[in-house]
Amino acid sequence: MEKTQDPFADRRQHLIAEIEAEAILTGPHTGRPVFRADVLAAIGRVPRHEFVPVELRPYAYLNRPLPIGFEKTVSQPFIVALMTDVLDPRPADVVLEVGTGAGYQAAVLAELVKHVYTLDIIEELASGAETRLDRLGYTNIDLKVGNGYYGWGEHGPYDKIIVTAACDLVPPPLMAQLAPGGRMIIPTGMPDKQALTLVEKTAAGRLSTRDLLPVRFSELEDPDQFAGAA
Repeated sequence: MEKTQDPFADRRQHLIAEIEAEAILTGPHTGRPVFRADVLAAIGRVPRHEFVPVELRPYAYLNRPLPIGFEKTVSQPFIVALMTDVLDPRPADVVLEVGTGAGYQAAVLAELVKHVYTLDIIEELASGAETRLDRLGYTNIDLKVGNGYYGWGEHGPYDKIIVTAACDLVPPPLMAQLAPGGRMIIPTGMPDKQALTLVEKTAAGRLSTRDLLPVRFSELEDPDQFAGAA
């Protein structure tokens, strides 16, 4: 029986080539001029057109963010690849994602690690992502509605943490939920001066941070508005 041709195959290949070129250009800042082959392969496998509104599917494999409603976007594929690569995901890792959105980043991570726990404060986005990820067959992702500032302590500590919304400073609850030897990637800084920040925790529990690249993300919700949220 003849296999159905993937109408997006050529666009995916072109997107991977664009990501590789941008990695070279930004390498002096990020220290990552070449992304891991398995990270690029995961980007190539995940059907990004399933994570955008139907009317935007023709643009799904452009290297740019696309709106998903609620003043949110599905991130630029290069940024997804960069953040994933910087995390240095391993098959045995348990990862926390803050900011599920449409579920695209969670799907990419699920291709590479043991389990992903992801949360979003917007119930409609979380519900849509859960339905989408289940339909696509991702069984190693758990999702809940909650304010990501506080993380998801029940399943921590996490080998890796990825945050897809910006904070002025790294939230202390997330630092506490990062396992010794773990890595976190998070956009930090004021709205007009954000940077993608790598947080590393040594085996002894000492934290260090390093800014990698200027970025622009929507802001993580103010914890004062959600006292006691989890």
